[in-house]
Amino acid sequence: MRRIVLGVQYDGAPWRGWQTQPSGGTVQDTLEAALKRFALVDIATTCAGRTDAGVHALEQVVHFDTELDREMFSWVRGVNAFLPPSIAVRWACETPRDDQDAFHARFGATSRTYHYVIYNHPVRSPLLAGKAGWVFRPLQVEPMRAAALHLLGTHDFSAFRAAECQARSPVKTMQEIRIERRGDLIVVSLTASAFLHHMVRNIVGSLIVVGNGNQQPGWLAEILAGRDRSLAAPTFMPDGLYLAKIAYDPKWQLPQESAPGMPWFEA
Repeated sequence: MRRIVLGVQYDGAPWRGWQTQPSGGTVQDTLEAALKRFALVDIATTCAGRTDAGVHALEQVVHFDTELDREMFSWVRGVNAFLPPSIAVRWACETPRDDQDAFHARFGATSRTYHYVIYNHPVRSPLLAGKAGWVFRPLQVEPMRAAALHLLGTHDFSAFRAAECQARSPVKTMQEIRIERRGDLIVVSLTASAFLHHMVRNIVGSLIVVGNGNQQPGWLAEILAGRDRSLAAPTFMPDGLYLAKIAYDPKWQLPQESAPGMPWFEA
């Protein structure tokens, strides 16, 4: 049995999220259908992190087991031939299939990075519809950066956790938050050990409240300590959220893209 790992990129706007559903219409359903058409057998995939409807991935990582013997470039080109334009396999590799130490896309991840792209302009842009969250009120980046500092480290992030979240614990370690502006675009990049359901969108919504002057940076510290979801800002739209990077132990030697970027903004 061989364990194959894929790097998958997708535009989440046409899809109902990553995870398979009985009615279909998800990235996982579409990828597995393409794998079956290429391999002529059913193949079940495991991903690094499930994304919601409308959320994009610059580099989702998935693995599956198969007895088929194919060249790695064949898994890329062959599967892509059966995928729609909004989904593409970017790379493929094989990892050692040792029951004592097998690669696992989800449990083997050491950190995850998300980008949230904000379009900050008085008028919406049809070219960025579905690709960025729109905020028409002016945002000040420096207060947002000051507020974000309160979230670094290991905390109980219940204040930013969706009610339907199934994570066993709300305690996560936020390793880094970067907020960069390029003209009318602001990108919030967050790296953590793992994320709760809607955690990034809830944090971004609260950072926006600080950026538009309705709250001071210290408000985020109060929200975090209160552990009460109802006190934080509403969940922000999914349009600008991108699963950007999954980090793993270098021993697996995955051919990940060093900086899978967005063509209109280099975060």
